[in-house]
Amino acid sequence: MPVFTGWHVIFCESGMVNTALLLQIRDHLLRMRHTVSVAESVTGGMLQSALAGTPDAMRFFQGGITAYNIGQKCRHLHIEPVHALESNCVSGQVAEEMATGVCAMFRSEWGIGVTGYATPVPESDNQTFAWFAIAYEGKILETVRLNAPAGDPDALREWYTVKTLDAFAAHLPRM
Repeated sequence: MPVFTGWHVIFCESGMVNTALLLQIRDHLLRMRHTVSVAESVTGGMLQSALAGTPDAMRFFQGGITAYNIGQKCRHLHIEPVHALESNCVSGQVAEEMATGVCAMFRSEWGIGVTGYATPVPESDNQTFAWFAIAYEGKILETVRLNAPAGDPDALREWYTVKTLDAFAAHLPRM
């Protein structure tokens, strides 16, 4: 189980989103005078919580949305509905549309979209995996499928969060 200590979030076993990573993200965004927003489903607000809990978050974090079902993803993030129905809203395309949709919604330079499964279900062929996408100025920079290790659903959501934030942080020095 995660241990929450102030804004410092520790994730067991899979790594951690720590002070240094969040401050690195903050510092790069502030230096560039850019903002980020997130659209998530499988991570259930963990990305938003990590970013919002960073000191000076109001200077770089525009906000986020947690949308679990196709109706909300289509309504708020403009996900293409036919593909979303065919993929149960879990695909690289959906993650990309979430990332670009949240950029437009919050008027941020950066957008992160993540969707997936934290528990095995028939729609996922009883696998646990997620897709995340990172957008910059309306263009997708990276789309990744994370094949999750077996584990508790809360631990998997944390693992997805860590992997997504690590990838996002890796893009910032390139800009």
